[in-house]
Amino acid sequence: MIPQASRGWHRETVWVGVLTGLCSLVSFSIYFRHGDVLLYGDAVAHINIARRVFDSCTPGLLQLGTVWLPLPHLLTIPFLFSSWMWRTGLGGSIPSMVAYVAGAVGILRLVRGALAFPSEPDTAARLAGWFAALIYAANPNLIYLQTIAMTEPLYLAFFIWAIVFFNEFAQQAARRNEGQSSPSHSLMKCGFSLAGAELTRYDGWFAALVIAGAASLMAFRVTHRGNLQLPRTARKFLLVIAAVPAFWLAYNAIIYRNPLEFANGPYSARAIEQRSATPGSPPHPGSHNLYVSSRYFLKSAELNVAEGNWQKLWLPSAVAGSLAIAILARRLAPVLLLWAPLPFYMLSIAYGGVPIFIPVWWPFSYYNVRYGVQLLPAFAVFSVLAGYVVGAFARNTTAKIGISVTALLVVAGSYNSIWRAQPVCFREAWVNSRTRIALESELAAKLKELPPDSTLLMYLGDHVGALQQAGIPLRRVINEGNHRTWRRPSDPEGIWEQALADPRRYADYVIAIAGDPVSNAVGRQTLSAVAQVQVPGQPPATIYRARRPSP
Repeated sequence: MIPQASRGWHRETVWVGVLTGLCSLVSFSIYFRHGDVLLYGDAVAHINIARRVFDSCTPGLLQLGTVWLPLPHLLTIPFLFSSWMWRTGLGGSIPSMVAYVAGAVGILRLVRGALAFPSEPDTAARLAGWFAALIYAANPNLIYLQTIAMTEPLYLAFFIWAIVFFNEFAQQAARRNEGQSSPSHSLMKCGFSLAGAELTRYDGWFAALVIAGAASLMAFRVTHRGNLQLPRTARKFLLVIAAVPAFWLAYNAIIYRNPLEFANGPYSARAIEQRSATPGSPPHPGSHNLYVSSRYFLKSAELNVAEGNWQKLWLPSAVAGSLAIAILARRLAPVLLLWAPLPFYMLSIAYGGVPIFIPVWWPFSYYNVRYGVQLLPAFAVFSVLAGYVVGAFARNTTAKIGISVTALLVVAGSYNSIWRAQPVCFREAWVNSRTRIALESELAAKLKELPPDSTLLMYLGDHVGALQQAGIPLRRVINEGNHRTWRRPSDPEGIWEQALADPRRYADYVIAIAGDPVSNAVGRQTLSAVAQVQVPGQPPATIYRARRPSP
């Protein structure tokens, strides 16, 4: 017979899943109806990278590229076989929506399980779990991000569940000394969750390193107590999380002849920053300065949970909850790993060429503001734990109710301030997409006028959205992915290189956008232009007719 506490836990899990699932569907339908699903250029790129695996002149897994990790694209592929789901972006949204629900359930389980140890959860622990899940799932910025093909919701789900299983592992290891069950299964579940995170974002590599250190320390302590099973499991755990970086380094070494191609190659964050920098301009805020980089990341995190003066409440609350754990409840110490994104982004901004621009500080613009959502789990959990500790010291029910009502008002006021100003992640996408989408829409209209069986030559790195809007299959487009990447510095026998050298032989039409490789190649040819698209803020795009001999 299932214990009453277990039945209650399963009911709560189902309810959280159902409620967040409804929220996910409703929010997606709203953003989808307003055409906001494909605002982020990265979302468009993610969808089309996944599509190219089976829809390309040279289909295959090598179309996944190197800079972005492969799991989000692999999960998206099954939903993109439908041309309609590809054109509308729905296929890329589904994995994010599922991950959003999984992350909310993970927050509930983390808080509820942490506060319940070593006994069954009481009413206060259950309410704390629900409240933390509410803060996470009701966040307007996360609600928008989970409707689009971005990697943040998927990574957060893996990261949260890794902390859930590691916390359960620590609890079971402590009870093992009292003759309880082995913690091996929880540690291995943590390892597989971390592997998923590592295959989703490079944040996961840092999180795995931190958690591996904590697990190794715990296994070392247990060894001295005569428990030899846990160290053996710890070695398997380390092997699982080490396999992903080893695989990715080997993949880059074999395919690109550079194991660090994703970090220092021509499409890496550092290379993009160097190309986009204006000569003589100062470096991005926080470059080679950990203090400034930490301020910018924390400010982006505050912008993701509130607007205006409401922001001032969240970081102190989260810090207070963390201090309460460190001082009063060290058994909850594994939960402190939720702060892992902070040092990772401090280092990335300072030394990794990853800028964050926020609208309230110089340079007063939007770029990577969404990275701040990585601290949402920490804000949700530690703010609730701070209130839980304060409530534990309250002497009567009235005081506890007052604390709960105050916390609800803070969350309501914060999230209402976001909705009134529009979520900062949505504003980031909208501001940075206006001219790009205008160019792609006009270009798509021109492309639809071309013969439906024509072959195109086009660089897809910047404006693949035009093909997506026009519904032109990517297998009809010769692009930069149609060559053998291990041939350096170029592949003379590759379709891409040969088409650039002699467009008339391979393509019916050439789409050149000023400054891209096709435009540079066309400058050496004598092709006749049939259409041109000019949008303020974007380089002009020209469609040329190329002559190809009959088969």
